[in-house]
Amino acid sequence: MNMTEKIKLSILVISLLLLAGCNKNIEHPDWVINEVMVNNKTNFIDDFGERHAWIEIYNNTARTQNLTGAFLTNDPNNPKKYPIPQGDVKTIVKPHQHVVFWADNMPSKGTFHLNFKLDPDKENYIALYELDGKTLLDKITIPAGIPADKTYGYEADGIESDQAGNYLGKVLDRVTPGSNNMVIGENPKIVSLKKNDPWGVMITITSMLVVFLGLIVLYFVFKFTGRIAKRLTRLNAIRSGKLSAYKTHEISGEVLAAISAAIYEMDQDVHDKESTILTIDEVKRTYSPWSSKIYNMRQLPK
Repeated sequence: MNMTEKIKLSILVISLLLLAGCNKNIEHPDWVINEVMVNNKTNFIDDFGERHAWIEIYNNTARTQNLTGAFLTNDPNNPKKYPIPQGDVKTIVKPHQHVVFWADNMPSKGTFHLNFKLDPDKENYIALYELDGKTLLDKITIPAGIPADKTYGYEADGIESDQAGNYLGKVLDRVTPGSNNMVIGENPKIVSLKKNDPWGVMITITSMLVVFLGLIVLYFVFKFTGRIAKRLTRLNAIRSGKLSAYKTHEISGEVLAAISAAIYEMDQDVHDKESTILTIDEVKRTYSPWSSKIYNMRQLPK
């Protein structure tokens, strides 16, 4: 073997080693017990309007799978504790989708209601077995003392360990029954706001301040533009000769109404011919003369 062949062989061996290292993947099971809530106080409710512990199972493949005939258990000595019934179309799970089982010890309620409960004060073992009751599909151990309304599982759906083989089970930041544990493309600002202001007090106060400041600005803008429009209108009237430049006061609406009524009556010849001088005196009474009964009733002769 000459030098050129040795070099080629060395390059081939190195390339194969590099490719082998790059293709090293952690294998994950087809079914994954993805998320578990042990103590459900104020969270997800079942189809009967009740709250119980629940177990989410994830189809970790790119094909549709059927859970019919598989077994769920919380007892390592009894792998066939709950046989998942046959004939329910909801046990057919599409690729990368989830299904939720209720650990309420009420199997008579339907397919997804198990015959066992979970204990929030103890460590809980949960396992999923194949139809033969012997082949383990997946298992998870929930530590004791998980806070109420918190879940234990995997941050990314179906990924139980990293490339180094480190187990990734943890108490999750978000509760997502029947949906992805991780939201792809989530806005970091929204996440930070939820963390720093969980009750929404600051965002509420900020929104109200923005609205009120906007209303105040609009008030002054309309008031300012109204005054400018009024002055321009008066200026145009003065220039056209329709309004005296020396007029400095406004006539009230009551006075204008009285003048209009007097001019109308004079135009209709209601009164006798009088002088062309019109005098208006303001009358002040403690009652309204327009609705007084003494002007509407006939007076008896004395």
